[in-house]
Amino acid sequence: MKERLFVRLGLVAISIALAAAPLAAHHGTNAYDSTKTMKLKGTVTAFTWVNPHVSLEWNVKAENGQVEHWVVELTSPGMLTRSGWHHDSVKTGDEVTVSFHPTKNGTRWGIFQRISFADGRPDLIDPRQP
Repeated sequence: MKERLFVRLGLVAISIALAAAPLAAHHGTNAYDSTKTMKLKGTVTAFTWVNPHVSLEWNVKAENGQVEHWVVELTSPGMLTRSGWHHDSVKTGDEVTVSFHPTKNGTRWGIFQRISFADGRPDLIDPRQP
């Protein structure tokens, strides 16, 4: 009888571990180069306040004159709210400078660090920063 109980408990533990594996993979940061920081000036096109991560999109005029669309991922809305952010802290049309860690593969994507506003509002900083 005890053997059956241990087998069942073992199967439950294995099932839970397998189910949790994708959650750990979701939070990987291997795609980003944390040794590099980029700073790009442009115009906000979207600020999406949703779980599990807020995102910020903005257009940047490249050296060749072409407009490039960039996206950065922020932390969760809950963590941002506890740090003083609001769903309307950043608005479409805001002129901003965004600091972030870029991807290693060169796509126009990154992990957010800081945003500065051209109109003089105080900078907003990622609460995960030390």
